[in-house]
Amino acid sequence: MSKLIKLEEVAMFLLAMLMFEQQCTLSWWWFFGCLLLPDLSMLGYLGGPRTGAWVYNFFHHKGVALLAYFAGTWFAFEPLAFAGIVLFAHSSLDRVFGYGLKLATGFQDTHLGRIGKK
Repeated sequence: MSKLIKLEEVAMFLLAMLMFEQQCTLSWWWFFGCLLLPDLSMLGYLGGPRTGAWVYNFFHHKGVALLAYFAGTWFAFEPLAFAGIVLFAHSSLDRVFGYGLKLATGFQDTHLGRIGKK
């Protein structure tokens, strides 16, 4: 992935940190403590590669993250806004490291290319 795209994803991660600072009353340890929770969606692969890809992609889709965030702010429900921020930040960080949305062919096949040794 090009350095420009990685830089864009870093900027989105920093935006998520700003969103957290401005929208949440929680301590920062909550943000960093929950940052890896979306990776629990990998458990979807216990149901096979197609189910795993669907579950993983749902929890790593920035549209889902923004929908949760905006719903949380609209209804003034901080846990939902926080979940949206964490999902957005996590997805951005994943993309910085080259992990993209998964294809149904297997965990290592992503929309950014194949994960692993080239």
